[in-house]
Amino acid sequence: MMGGVADTYKEVVMSINIRERQDMSFLFSGLGSGAAGTAGSNFLSDYASIKNGSYGKLMKAYYGNVNNSGTTASERKTKTNNVLEKILEEKKNPTVSREAQEANSNLTSGISNLIKSVSTLQNDDTYTVSEDGKSAADKVVSAVKSYVSVYNDVVSAAKNSNLASKTSHIANMMRGSEANAAKLAEIGITINRDGTLRLNEGKLKGTDISKVQDLFSKEDVMSYGSTVMSRLGFASASSGSVSSTEKGSAGTDTATYAGAAALKADIEKLTSGSLFEKIKDKDGTEQYNIAELFAAAKSFVGNYNSMLTAAQASYNSGVTANLAHIMEKTAKNKDALEQFGISVDEKGKLKIDEDIFKKSDMSQLQKFFNEYGSSIATNVSLVHYYMTTQANAASGYTANGTYNAQENILYNATT
Repeated sequence: MMGGVADTYKEVVMSINIRERQDMSFLFSGLGSGAAGTAGSNFLSDYASIKNGSYGKLMKAYYGNVNNSGTTASERKTKTNNVLEKILEEKKNPTVSREAQEANSNLTSGISNLIKSVSTLQNDDTYTVSEDGKSAADKVVSAVKSYVSVYNDVVSAAKNSNLASKTSHIANMMRGSEANAAKLAEIGITINRDGTLRLNEGKLKGTDISKVQDLFSKEDVMSYGSTVMSRLGFASASSGSVSSTEKGSAGTDTATYAGAAALKADIEKLTSGSLFEKIKDKDGTEQYNIAELFAAAKSFVGNYNSMLTAAQASYNSGVTANLAHIMEKTAKNKDALEQFGISVDEKGKLKIDEDIFKKSDMSQLQKFFNEYGSSIATNVSLVHYYMTTQANAASGYTANGTYNAQENILYNATT
């Protein structure tokens, strides 16, 4: 009997140890190892309970009583049920340690401060001489030093926080830094093994400040600064007490679900051959139905913007991860979209110019949507799926966080 209890205890301890290691290493140590960063958040509530000692106390109390030779089988069964009930209750309403409470507070304030730091580096005034005579180079060095310091504070707080929705977005922000490691190194910023940043001030001072400005550009939605700001926006919008597995408001869920469904239908229409079938005019000349094509493109733009607005407010990590992929793919095809009168603003939203669109080559429009439309269709479907099922983590990520080979498709009108 004692042997069985001891074996069971060892299994419980081993399971806890493994889970604890998986949790933090998955979110922060394995930044380039392949997952999208969302699956690890399942472990965060368990980790908080393990870390504050609740599991350990319950197990000690239980096995201490089991070792009492006067305890009957019936009593042991009752105690086992009580312990399991307490564990389940602890999982539902975990006790937050003082350390976690402090980390949660530091994370929330740190995210706000980091947004301000990025905004400073995206402000054109930072790269010009001040009225008081302070040089642009000095202002840039000061701004980058502040960014690195606050960035590291956020990463450190995230490691000890149990705010699942916020930490998942910070993990994604850290992956953005990994993806831009070479460009960061050019201005004197390197990435430590724990994900924090290290600044070589001497190298930064010898760097052309235009490199820093380009790296943090808000005009380029694919820039490092825009990527970080996007992740911080998601993290800031996430409720402190809501995990990434939970729903946002019913209105947000419904709007995102409806927007994604409508956008799916628009993509299907724009990638169908029937929309591009030519019709004969009164003189018998075959031509595209421009009015119908514009209506389809205008609907696409409207539903794209509606889904983007609603999805940005979602707490669902599967939604936000796929939204980021959609925005990145759109940004990569910004120039091609402009050929058809569709522009992308600094927030990633689309706008269509009717005159430019109607003068465009519709055969090229068909080719473009067969490539770009098909590329984002996967992610739009996944946004729709996650809003339908409220699943927590996306599956099918490749080693660099993408879903399929179409991730890097760039439309080329000359091929």
